Amino acid sequence: MLSQKSFQEHQDGTLYLVPTPIGNLADMTFRSVEVLKEVELILAEDTRNTQKLLNHFEIKTKQLSFHEFSSEKRIPEVIEKLKNGINIAQVSDAGMPSISDPGHDLVMAAIDVDIPVVPLPGASAGITALIASGIDPQPFEFYGFLPRKTKEQKEVLKKISDVNHTLIFYEAPHRLAKTIQNFKETFDDDRKITLARELTKRYEEFVRGTIGEVFEWTQNNEIRGEFVIILEKSGEDLIERNADLELPIRDHVQKIIDEEDIKPNQAIKKVAKLRGMVKQDVYNIFHELG
Repeated sequence: MLSQKSFQEHQDGTLYLVPTPIGNLADMTFRSVEVLKEVELILAEDTRNTQKLLNHFEIKTKQLSFHEFSSEKRIPEVIEKLKNGINIAQVSDAGMPSISDPGHDLVMAAIDVDIPVVPLPGASAGITALIASGIDPQPFEFYGFLPRKTKEQKEVLKKISDVNHTLIFYEAPHRLAKTIQNFKETFDDDRKITLARELTKRYEEFVRGTIGEVFEWTQNNEIRGEFVIILEKSGEDLIERNADLELPIRDHVQKIIDEEDIKPNQAIKKVAKLRGMVKQDVYNIFHELG
């Protein structure tokens, strides 16, 4: 067990984890600016990108490149500086460091040698999208980026299809349509989903609907900007749907007609999809044909 009193006097330096704006520079906190000015070194995912932020807030602190391809080599060097009493701040290109960005290994290395790790609160794209999504925010689970290859992505989606948490994903614009198509092929069309893009920027946009509706949106709109995807949890609805699968097919169709006040053909289509059956077969059973 380890205990850390973050602001107790100590001989080592402190590793600060500093959030940066995800699009709007006005979201930078006073404390984040203060810490970045006071530390002796800033670890940056992309020093050119971070320099724009430093210039805006007139921060003169020296930077050191720290990204996924250099972190393994850099960590011993950074730990040595911290052990020598140098205070260091780590930032990512946007948002919270260590979330879908390098940094977790450095945090673990610092904790292992009893160096204080002090996080600052601030901008996070996932949480920002979640609270405005219109989808029940609790409980939630942050997944981040799904695998890029379709086969691997579908395997992951199947594994998490019955997770009883609202799920948060990140996705790049050029992969969004394919990812939503995979959602459509894995989850119920009626499951709620929200896309959030360009968060905190001028062209911030939310697309809220069912998976089926949002899939149509991806087919008919130009897709730009980084996206956060908020997916409604499965749960009681899923449990109830699974219980309905135990009903005779004809009773299942009739139950949906009665509960949702829809036409028989619409209910037949739903039952066919829920059970993985051919619609014509469900139609024949419901109407007692053949």
